[in-house]
Amino acid sequence: MILKSRLLACATLSATLSATLAACTVGPDFERPATPGAVAEGAFIESADPRFAQAPLPEGWWRLFEDPALDALVTRALERNTSVREASANLRRARALVREARGAQLPSLSASGSATTNQVGTGANAGVGFAPPEPLRFDFYELASDASYEIDLFGGIRRSVEASRGDSLAAQAELDAARVSVAAEVARTYALACSSRLQADIARESLAAQQRTLDLTQRLFTAGRGQRRDVANAELLVAQARAQVPQFEAERRAALFALATLTGDPPGQIDAAANACAMPPRVRVAIPVGDGAALLARRPDVRAAEARLAADTARIGVATAALYPSIRLAGSLSIGGTSPGDLTESNNLGFSLGPLISWSIPIDGTARARVNAASAQADARLAAFDGAVLTALQETEQALARLKAAIEQDAALQTAAAAADEVARITRIRFRSGRDNALQLLEVERNLLAARAASGSAAAARAEAEVAVFRALGGGWENAPAVAEVSATTRD
Repeated sequence: MILKSRLLACATLSATLSATLAACTVGPDFERPATPGAVAEGAFIESADPRFAQAPLPEGWWRLFEDPALDALVTRALERNTSVREASANLRRARALVREARGAQLPSLSASGSATTNQVGTGANAGVGFAPPEPLRFDFYELASDASYEIDLFGGIRRSVEASRGDSLAAQAELDAARVSVAAEVARTYALACSSRLQADIARESLAAQQRTLDLTQRLFTAGRGQRRDVANAELLVAQARAQVPQFEAERRAALFALATLTGDPPGQIDAAANACAMPPRVRVAIPVGDGAALLARRPDVRAAEARLAADTARIGVATAALYPSIRLAGSLSIGGTSPGDLTESNNLGFSLGPLISWSIPIDGTARARVNAASAQADARLAAFDGAVLTALQETEQALARLKAAIEQDAALQTAAAAADEVARITRIRFRSGRDNALQLLEVERNLLAARAASGSAAAARAEAEVAVFRALGGGWENAPAVAEVSATTRD
């Protein structure tokens, strides 16, 4: 009871002195930096198009494709992908380090107990002509407790908590970045698998059409109505069409293997729905893109850069606090005796209490150099933040521009493929009636083959461009606490 009351008094005294003395915090306070460029707060230049909407990007942007197979793949990947799991573990570690840093704001207590048997020898009296006395032997029992508390007079501990909190926010943003990257990569790879199947089917259809033309050309040559050159040209087109099929099939299976790995499965466990997909997903509504301010609040790399800047700004305060003395209250309480019953006697109680002041006097410039190094590191983080902002704006504008081009190209090549198909249909009729020759038919068939292949490639490029826009927008997990708010909380 006595031990407990003395320790409680020590802790109360430490807290009182801390509240009285810890009135200043050295080092700069973090302030959210201004974003470079006036366009950062407004609408995107490329978003002035009816195919884009100024509405906020919704969570789960991949659902805009309205493809249940894609939804299931992304959900599974976010749960099982190895990159997401690694980033999640890093976040748990960072949060544990925050708790460790906060622990320095509290008193440290330790307790110990011992029961020892002691013997004091008498070897110094040996050899003087009489028998030495028996060695002195006794038991000793002791209970002890030590308490110490560092008074954070200059805010070094508080700045350390702020720095670890900034590291934790950066780890959170890196987890969000991993999620964005994985979701986008799953969508892109799924679209690749679907578009490769589409292109393989187009190549098979073209092969079948070319084979029919070859058969017709051979029959006409056999009947004496054609030339061997026409047959050879038809065989050439058949061979070219046949060569495209294994290429697209290989790309399709490679994409399926990649999807399995992205979802945390061995490559051989191919997803059945993805394997059956024959048309790349497409967003049927105007894509919501928001504006620059929303983008910068949402992009994980920008949030991570801001959090790292906040952490390194706090570390300037940690380095500055090292220039000043450190004050620690220390106390110990012990009770001991030669028998267990002595531990209940108040006259066997001993204690010590007092401040410990230590100061590494900065006469060699080392401490000042650490402050300068921390300040330079914060300047580098500021430059990295500005770079992250500009990169985010650049990538978004580029992705929007490329998507507009991909949509227009897809529409134009679909029209071209339809026109080429109609020209080929009419030319075949005219060829059978003898109104067109074999060279004309073969040229038309060659154009049809090229138009269909280009249309399939355009569909694939459009799907990939849509995914690239969502990757650049970086949405889905933007509800993390603001860095400035967290920094203020750690100083309270």
